[in-house]
Amino acid sequence: MSLGLEIGAEARFTKTVTERDLLLTAEITGDHDPLHVDADYAAGTAYGQRIAHGALVLGVLSATASEIAHRAIAAGCTGVPVSLGYDRVRFLAPVFIGDVLAAQYRVEALDAARGRSEAACAVVNQRGETCLVARHIMRWVTTTR
Repeated sequence: MSLGLEIGAEARFTKTVTERDLLLTAEITGDHDPLHVDADYAAGTAYGQRIAHGALVLGVLSATASEIAHRAIAAGCTGVPVSLGYDRVRFLAPVFIGDVLAAQYRVEALDAARGRSEAACAVVNQRGETCLVARHIMRWVTTTR
């Protein structure tokens, strides 16, 4: 199977976190924890302000995985690249409203026989702090139409 990628392929995506992002994430996920949505409550915590949901921070990696998948398709890969999941996700630093997040994705392993790739992922804020790390597994699904 041709994956249409090379080890070392990278993608990046930058996003500024807004209050609207926190509120929409709360609506989408149902996670209305006051640490995310109540400024008065959050001011009294160790963080001193609201923090972004982990799902929101992890979600910015989706743009980078999609970019890699589109490159594979453009390069003539066999099958359809889809996310199989994120492994070893770790939240290392809080993300606040106004933070500028840089999602980074780097392909580190390819297994054409199994139709899979593995990538190192990180989300870093404007202060250079790593907020999240993870491994992403992508799978190439073949169709029989």
